[in-house]
Amino acid sequence: MRISADRLSAYVRDIFFREGCAEAEAERIGRFLVAANLTGHDSHGVVRVTRYVEWLRAGEVEAGRVPEIVSDAPCFALIDAHYGFGQTAGPFATDLGIAKAQANGVAIVALRHAGHLGRIGEWAERAAASGLVSVHFVNVSGSLLVAPFGSVERRFSTAPFAAGFPVPDSEPVILDFATSAVAEGKVLVASRGGKPLPAGALIEPDGRLSADPATLFGPLDGDARDNQRGTGAIRAFGEHKGSGLALMCELLAGALTGSGTAGPGRRRICNGMLSIYVRPEAFGAEDALATEARTYLDFFKSARPMPGAEVLLPGEPERRMRAQRLAEGVPLPEPVWETLLAAGRPHGLDGDAYRD
Repeated sequence: MRISADRLSAYVRDIFFREGCAEAEAERIGRFLVAANLTGHDSHGVVRVTRYVEWLRAGEVEAGRVPEIVSDAPCFALIDAHYGFGQTAGPFATDLGIAKAQANGVAIVALRHAGHLGRIGEWAERAAASGLVSVHFVNVSGSLLVAPFGSVERRFSTAPFAAGFPVPDSEPVILDFATSAVAEGKVLVASRGGKPLPAGALIEPDGRLSADPATLFGPLDGDARDNQRGTGAIRAFGEHKGSGLALMCELLAGALTGSGTAGPGRRRICNGMLSIYVRPEAFGAEDALATEARTYLDFFKSARPMPGAEVLLPGEPERRMRAQRLAEGVPLPEPVWETLLAAGRPHGLDGDAYRD
C-alpha cells in the first residue's frame, strides 16, 4: 500500500499527541520519521512508531523535555537532552552548531542522553542547507547489537556516522550510514515483511552467517520485536574497518559526551552525538572552493561504470527516492501498516481514514 507523506505525517503526529506529547513535538516526530521513509531509509521511518510508544510509556524517553546547554563557549557546547525525544534534541543541537559555526568559523557540539535521533543524515542535510560542512559521530548507550570483527558476541551499538559537504549552486554531498552491516531498523523492517536482509548481515553464536531476522529478534511470533531475545548479532560492515569506526563512535559519541557507551548495565537506551560544523569560507575563498569541489565531483562522476551500474554521489539515491515517494506516496508493507493501525486504535484513531 502507499500513503501520501502529508497524511502519514499527520497520522503519526496525532498518535503522539494523544500519547501525551505537545502538538509541536508530535508534529516533529511525524515529520522527521516520514522524512526518513521519503529518502528510502525505511528502517528509521514509521516502522519505529510502536517502539517509540513503548519507550514513552515505559519512561525510556520522555515527552516535553527541553534540551539543556550544560557547557557553552563560542565554538563549543555540551547539551543534555534529559532523555527527551531525538526529534526535539536533534534539531536543537544542530541549529546551535550552525549558529556557532556561522559566527566563529567552526563549532563542536556534544549531545548526550537523547532519544532515538532518527536518520543522522537529516542533521547533515540541515547543516549543508545552511552552507556548512558537518561531521557526526553517534552511538546508542546501552544498546548491544553488533559483534566486533573476529567475534560472535555483541559489543557495539549500530554506531551511525554521517557527514555533509555543501556545494554552491549544486546539491550537497551527504554521506550517512550505520557502521553495522545493516541498521537494526532494517532487520526490524525485514521481520515485518519488508526488504530482505543481505546474505551474511548477521552472525549466529556458532559463527554461521545469517540473513534471518530471528537471529537478532528470536522467534518472530506476533507483533513483538525484542532485539535482546535473539542469540546472534549484527556484523560490522567492512570487516575490521567498520569495526574500528564503530569503536571510535562509541568513544567519541558515548564516552566523550558523557552519554555512555553501549556497554552493559546502562539504565536507559539513549543516543549520544558528537558533531563538528565548519563554515567553508573560513578556510579560503568561496569561489575557489566551489570550483575545486565541482571539478572533482565531475571527475568522480565521469568514472566508467560497471555493466548495469551507475556512479552515484552520496545523497543522490536519497534525493531521487524523495522525489519519487513525494509523487507516488510512501510504500508500507502490510505488517508495518497493521502496527500503525494498532497504535492509533487506543486513541480512537482510524488510520485507514488518513489514506483517503
